[in-house]
Amino acid sequence: MPRTLIKGGTVITMDGPDLPKGDVLIEDSRIAQVAAEIAAPGAAVIDASGMIVAPGFINAHVHTWQSALRGLAGDWTVAKYMQAMHRGLATYYKPEDIRIANLVGALNQLNCGATTLVDWCHNNPTPEHSEAAIAGLDEAGIRALFLHGSPKPNPKPGQKHFSEIPMPRSEIERFCRGRFASRDGLVTFGLAILGPYYSIYEVTRADIALAREFDLVASMHVGGGKPVVADGFERLLAEGLISSKINIVHGNDIAPATISRLAAAGAMFTVTAEIELQMGYGDPLTGRLHDVKSPVSIGTDVETSVSSDLFTAMRMTLQHERNRSIIDTLNAKGARPDDMPVTCRDALAWVTVNAAKMAGLDHRIGTITPGKDADLVLMRASDLNMWPARDPVGSLVLQAGIANVDTVIVAGRVMKRGGKLLHPDLDAKLDALKRSGDRILTDIGMLPARAA
Repeated sequence: MPRTLIKGGTVITMDGPDLPKGDVLIEDSRIAQVAAEIAAPGAAVIDASGMIVAPGFINAHVHTWQSALRGLAGDWTVAKYMQAMHRGLATYYKPEDIRIANLVGALNQLNCGATTLVDWCHNNPTPEHSEAAIAGLDEAGIRALFLHGSPKPNPKPGQKHFSEIPMPRSEIERFCRGRFASRDGLVTFGLAILGPYYSIYEVTRADIALAREFDLVASMHVGGGKPVVADGFERLLAEGLISSKINIVHGNDIAPATISRLAAAGAMFTVTAEIELQMGYGDPLTGRLHDVKSPVSIGTDVETSVSSDLFTAMRMTLQHERNRSIIDTLNAKGARPDDMPVTCRDALAWVTVNAAKMAGLDHRIGTITPGKDADLVLMRASDLNMWPARDPVGSLVLQAGIANVDTVIVAGRVMKRGGKLLHPDLDAKLDALKRSGDRILTDIGMLPARAA
């Protein structure tokens, strides 16, 4: 059994006390021991002195399939995004475009310190597109929850609007009884459903029933326009269809009383603050969820618009909520609060233990705990921008960045070491990603053929 000893780092366990200086022993794919000092003769040693050792980050919401079009939507409104992306660009994707986008997008997450991504794949019009998306994740070697979604093209004559089309049962059953019959792999399976904002109630109800039948996470976008079913969540609550397997992304304009009821029923929420601010959704739900003790998870969301690293996402989400909450207190009481309403450790939980719970993976990842899978990130706290790291958690959340990510480990396998991603032929993969994006933009007419 291969053994690796991570030695002498500052260990942030997210499960009990941290170790100012400690060791983590990995046996095969799992964490075997965490202690101030571990004797492990014969183990391969990773010297973590001067480093912060944390659970691998989890990006709880990202559209990885858009990776070839980064920067394109920096100035797009939500209406422009829905029209140009879903009614336009998405319809030009071939399965190979999805595969290379997911491969390179997943490699980027590993490079950024994320060992797990929740891949919200809503551009899979054929089984071949879905298979290609999963193949890209597999090749990257990342841990992922693949959420099978629904494309949103304009209907052709005689076709139903996408809001009237439920998840394809035969396709979901094929995956659940085949590729994902076992839930022990690095890539697991769930549903990215339309939900009451984007589908008629009968479709939402059928999709949730399908997810419940196969015990799958059912994630849905909530925001970006007028809901198709205004009282959809109240109806779902009345029917007892809300549980911990329901994931609500955004939800900025859900009534506070309904948020409380959804959280009490176990629903999991994911905030993507940077996109919500760009698209004018309103204040992210971070504070409301914190108040009702609902475990917040966060994601980077739209690959075409914003940074895809969780350091940026943590800071943006944390500091926006601090400002909002402090101003509210000032207006209500005439004075600012004595203590920060949301802490750096809260923010770190958003990308570790809380995100693991949202993805249904908290029994495997999210904390540095013996018996769990060895998904870890090591950051150089001795670098100029962090030294001296007086408070490791505060420094990690508010000062660290991609350049500080030294080592990334997924299920005991080292994916990045010494600041370099270990994936083979990376330059060739990057070239393939650019060619894919060039072809899509050329075919739709956004890029002259001579520039492709």
